[in-house]
Amino acid sequence: MSDARRERADRILDTVSDLLLRWGYRRIRIDEVAKRSGIGKGTVYLHWRTREQMLAAVGSRETARMVDAVTESMRADPETVLPHLLMRRIFVEAMGRPVLRAIYTQDIETVDALATDRSQKGMGAANFVGWREYLEIVHRHGLLREGLNPADVHYPLTATVYGFFAAEPLLPDELTLTLDDKANQLAATLRRAFEPPRPPARKHVDAAASEVVALYERIAEQFRTLTYAQGGRDEPK
Repeated sequence: MSDARRERADRILDTVSDLLLRWGYRRIRIDEVAKRSGIGKGTVYLHWRTREQMLAAVGSRETARMVDAVTESMRADPETVLPHLLMRRIFVEAMGRPVLRAIYTQDIETVDALATDRSQKGMGAANFVGWREYLEIVHRHGLLREGLNPADVHYPLTATVYGFFAAEPLLPDELTLTLDDKANQLAATLRRAFEPPRPPARKHVDAAASEVVALYERIAEQFRTLTYAQGGRDEPK
């Protein structure tokens, strides 16, 4: 993809992100997106063939950026590879990104817009495979509690993490927990449930982190492909 095409796609997605959060899914129209992006309506279709693909691209772009940020954290501090620290980081990153926050906390209209598109199903498949490969890596390096294997952990860990997101709209106003408070409670829950009582040796942490960094680089690229590879020709005829 040329730099100009990528810049134009990002400009469109910036517009869609803003409208999605301000107006909701149902009011977004291709012609309005084109007008606010300073391009013709037909140009939008060079990038995404349907409105649903365009909306799904907003989510996949934000997910790629989140994965990039988490990967950088792991490079800076390999202990981030530990399940409780990795999921804490993902929780904080997602909650700090308005589009992902809307998706993960089940903003019904936003989720409805994204969940029905085939591109979003591709995101779900990439997520599933990524979680599975991550758990296989940390299991191989002894970062899971003895007696657990990846198949034992995949569903309960995923359900626990998503439960912290899904609880957001149900929390009463008098519960004055900060984002860090919630992230710390998530981390403590996961550590008790899935990790060994003694911290693993640093060499095992470093080895696992090296593999997971490579995995996450690949996952981020998959999400970027889902974001930008939906359209057709470079220029309208």
